[in-house]
Amino acid sequence: MLDVKELRTNFKTLSSALNSRGVLESELAHLFTLDQKRRELLPKIEQRNNLRNQLSDEAALLKNEGKDLSEIIDKTKELNQQTKEFTKELEGVENSFKELMEGLPNIPHETVPVGEDEEDNVEIRRWGRPALFDFEPKPHWEIGENLDIFDFQRGAKVAGSRFLYYKCLGARLERALYNFMLDTHINEHGYQEIIPPYMVNSQAMFGTGQFPKFKEDVFQIQGADYTLIPTSEVPLTNYYANEILKEEELPVYLTALSPCFRSEAGSAGRDTRGIIRLHQFHKVEMVKFTAKETSYDELEKLTDNGEDILKKLGLPFRRIVLCTGDMGFSAAKTYDIEVWMPAQNTYREISSCSNCTDFQARRAKIRYRDTEGQVTYAHTLNGSGLAVGRTVAAILENYQNEDGTVTIPEILRPYMGGASIIA
Repeated sequence: MLDVKELRTNFKTLSSALNSRGVLESELAHLFTLDQKRRELLPKIEQRNNLRNQLSDEAALLKNEGKDLSEIIDKTKELNQQTKEFTKELEGVENSFKELMEGLPNIPHETVPVGEDEEDNVEIRRWGRPALFDFEPKPHWEIGENLDIFDFQRGAKVAGSRFLYYKCLGARLERALYNFMLDTHINEHGYQEIIPPYMVNSQAMFGTGQFPKFKEDVFQIQGADYTLIPTSEVPLTNYYANEILKEEELPVYLTALSPCFRSEAGSAGRDTRGIIRLHQFHKVEMVKFTAKETSYDELEKLTDNGEDILKKLGLPFRRIVLCTGDMGFSAAKTYDIEVWMPAQNTYREISSCSNCTDFQARRAKIRYRDTEGQVTYAHTLNGSGLAVGRTVAAILENYQNEDGTVTIPEILRPYMGGASIIA
């Protein structure tokens, strides 16, 4: 959520920044008008409450003196009616203000390229050289089915489309990957491991920015205030909700493996084959809580941590910075890490690393007390480290052999019981 002080003092700057994210100036102007109206109504209500209290004191004196109270009673009734009308008007104004305010995305950082969609994203760098095959590389879903490590048919029978069973060394590869990712983040990158709840309440979803705007993207439990998490970013970021940390405790690094559940609303026809876009998948998440002065340095480190996993696996990738029109709702700046997929002859997103500045912290009330005793909002960051299923897909495609087998990356072999090949 944005700081209302920015709306009041830097309207033009804020309007220009949010316009690059699709927010119309008229929408922000309406919000500004509502804020002014709210500030006008509050003192009017307070003034009438004070007058009513004064009349009450006068009435007590007159009553003791046995004097007529009819004039005071009439004035009190008039004040009560005015207060009631102003309060009702204020309630409507505040509800409209709240709804508009909660629907505004974060302010993009000055280094974020302005653009409309993914075509305007900017590549920062590449690592690794895509392998040259002496044969036509197969897509990961074909490899997985041929090796009998994916079963899409039975997944669809039991749960529906975009579900599958991992089998045998396929299941072992998935497990090897997330254990390797967690071990690397904990032992080398300094994260604390967490096993979070896999269901959260509406306030937690509001805190990270999924609610109220993106309810169609998730699975909710009927008859209860529970939502299956779309990412462990939600429970991890809300770990410190409604708390005040000490500045010396920052930064805090948390990591977790969790299943993620997404309805994939609006993705009809996209990635219908394979394991790139499922309703249920595993992801290792990285979340940081930092002081406001260091959050952009921490974003670079966070993204490096995600890239380190791909480097150790020997998978070619590139880093891109998302433009204003392609960033997530809560982000002020986002890097995507995209892994090379030979069968598709392109790079595909495998991690998204974002600095959300104080946007989520305002919604979730995550604060810290600085060395001078001032309480301020923390900055929150999150990133995939990595999406496990997409890493499986990348390994199958990049490490496939002409005979249909798949070589297991050397660093994973201890996690695979010493196996070096999937045959």
